[in-house]
Amino acid sequence: MKKVKTIALVAHDHRKRDLVEWVEWNWQELLKHKLICTGTTGRLIEESLQKKKSDVADHIQLTRLKSGPLGGDQQLGALIAEGKIDILIFFWDPMEAQPHDVDVKALLRIATVYNIPTATNRSTADFLISSPLIDEDYNPILFDYSHYMNRKVF
Repeated sequence: MKKVKTIALVAHDHRKRDLVEWVEWNWQELLKHKLICTGTTGRLIEESLQKKKSDVADHIQLTRLKSGPLGGDQQLGALIAEGKIDILIFFWDPMEAQPHDVDVKALLRIATVYNIPTATNRSTADFLISSPLIDEDYNPILFDYSHYMNRKVF
């Protein structure tokens, strides 16, 4: 990971307000990094920053993908597998079943496979964003899955 991180931001419907507030609170740190959001979450973050800090909204690097249920979670998973995401901030709602639960599970699984720092709640996101490693180069240790890839399946 380079000093400038690519941070994925995702939130379920009942947690979107919480994530937007978190972004508003941490905008100065986030301004140093590249943001990738699923569709609705990205739109809400952009709108919020434009209302509260219009000058910031012009400088923040934010890319919006499709909405989660329309493939945004899978797009993020593909970006993680390609080594293009450094951190995942995913505020999910543990009390509400999602129509795309399998995609959510797959996203969390691929983030674990590639050893991506992942925050699934505000407290963990606070720890990640305030870590001294956020502004430094960092080389995560990746598990060697070659034994899995080379196994005989017949």
